[in-house]
Amino acid sequence: MQFILILIVVMGGMGLSVEAGLLGPLGGEVGELWATFSVFSVGAALTFMLMLFFSPRNSPSFFKQPSWTLLGGVLGPVYVVILTITAPVIGIAMTMIGILMGQIAKSLLIDHYGLFGTQHRQVDRKRLVALVFIIIALFLMAQG
Repeated sequence: MQFILILIVVMGGMGLSVEAGLLGPLGGEVGELWATFSVFSVGAALTFMLMLFFSPRNSPSFFKQPSWTLLGGVLGPVYVVILTITAPVIGIAMTMIGILMGQIAKSLLIDHYGLFGTQHRQVDRKRLVALVFIIIALFLMAQG
């Protein structure tokens, strides 16, 4: 089961690289904020359609959830604007490795301290070595 989940997230990462490749030209034509708006509008419409058919009807309202859990609604557009601005300038690979480095570094802290209600996962030597390899990859890609 874990292998299937890892495969799914790798495919999701591939999708983000495609998204970065699409956002650069779109942002160049219509502007970064309009490109971000269009991506989220299409995504919201698709999500709404999926909710109509697949969401359980008796699930608790998101209005009853702590407001901090909706912070992703702010972080998502910031991420997409960053992709839209940086990918055409520094390239998709460099953009993605930089994003990956930031994600891994922050994820290690979130896991280590069990932030946001996540399960506590101790940062060990192997995880730190993995982060160092990503930092090295970022450095090597910046040299090219």
